[in-house]
Amino acid sequence: MAVLSSRTARALVVDTVVAALILVVALLGSHAATAGQGTRPLDAIAFALIAVAAGVLPARRRWPEATLAVTIVATTAWLALGYARGPLLLAPALAMYSLAARRPVRYSLVACGLAVAVLLTGHIPELATGTTPEGLPTALPELLAWASGWMVVPWAVGAGIRQARAETERDRAEAARRIAYEERLRVAREVHDVVGHGLAVINMQAGIALHVLDKQPEQAKPALEAIRSASKDALEDLRGTLAVFRADGRSDGEAADPDRRPVPGLDQLGTLVAEMRRGGLPVSLEVSGAGDGVPGPVELAAYRIVQESLTNVLRHAGPAAARVRIVREQAAVEVEVTDDGHGRRERAAAQAHDGHGITGMRERAAAVGGSLDAGPLAGGGFRVHASLPTGAGLE
Repeated sequence: MAVLSSRTARALVVDTVVAALILVVALLGSHAATAGQGTRPLDAIAFALIAVAAGVLPARRRWPEATLAVTIVATTAWLALGYARGPLLLAPALAMYSLAARRPVRYSLVACGLAVAVLLTGHIPELATGTTPEGLPTALPELLAWASGWMVVPWAVGAGIRQARAETERDRAEAARRIAYEERLRVAREVHDVVGHGLAVINMQAGIALHVLDKQPEQAKPALEAIRSASKDALEDLRGTLAVFRADGRSDGEAADPDRRPVPGLDQLGTLVAEMRRGGLPVSLEVSGAGDGVPGPVELAAYRIVQESLTNVLRHAGPAAARVRIVREQAAVEVEVTDDGHGRRERAAAQAHDGHGITGMRERAAAVGGSLDAGPLAGGGFRVHASLPTGAGLE
């Protein structure tokens, strides 16, 4: 509210200064125009009309219609009383511009037409008596063109500025909608990866527990504990992912959620691999290279690609072992996930139709400027390879 008030005050000061300048120009210019055109000398009525026409200009932003009406009436009276045609016309021209810049085009165009018509009535006495100043338009078509020039040009400028402002606002709104959509898409990907991974582990462990429950009930306990751990981790990850919405509404002085898990990255791959091992999937992890300063979005993309790849192995590869290889270089992070499973019909169909998981991984890689390839290996199994640039070393 204070910003709005300050902005309004600054605009009022500017408009007051502009009105004062037009007042000075009208006073000085009218003296010169009177001498040059040989028209009625300036008197108290002339000074009053100049003061009225210039004095209402500070209100042109808030009340553009009233400002235009007052300036047009004052200028028309000036012309009808036989004063010189001069810089007083700057007042209605500025008022016309302000109205066109703040009102719809059709509305302001009608106002412009009415303003021209009213201005023409100020020339009726000189047309009737034939006392038109020498060197100035005398015929009605010439007067119409002259009056239109003073009104139509500022109207066109104001309407053009209004159109430009409207296009700028539309561009801003479109950009805001695009950003909001991209944020929703990002959160949707996170939820897909977190929930999909957690449910895949839970599904496998639940199958193991059901298989051994009757014959070897003591072996069901580790599976149930793995289910509890996987569901707990998935819920915490989901909570951290959705916390972005709560963060938007948190005040600056409100502390962040202390239980919120950190954004996953390369450092958490060991925990992910250990979780997959507890879930029954043999996984080996190899990390090499000494690339430092990997951006957070790149680390998150690498983590989610590994997570989704291992989740797909659980879902589609059947009995299999997986291998995760991470190479951290100065300019890029190379991610490779392979498995030796022969797959089931579901996996073949998913590969044939480029399932949503692979598409999502490609989108993650593309979002950080990288690329991803995925496909079956010649000797059996499946390979996912992603190259994620870190931006280091670029000019």
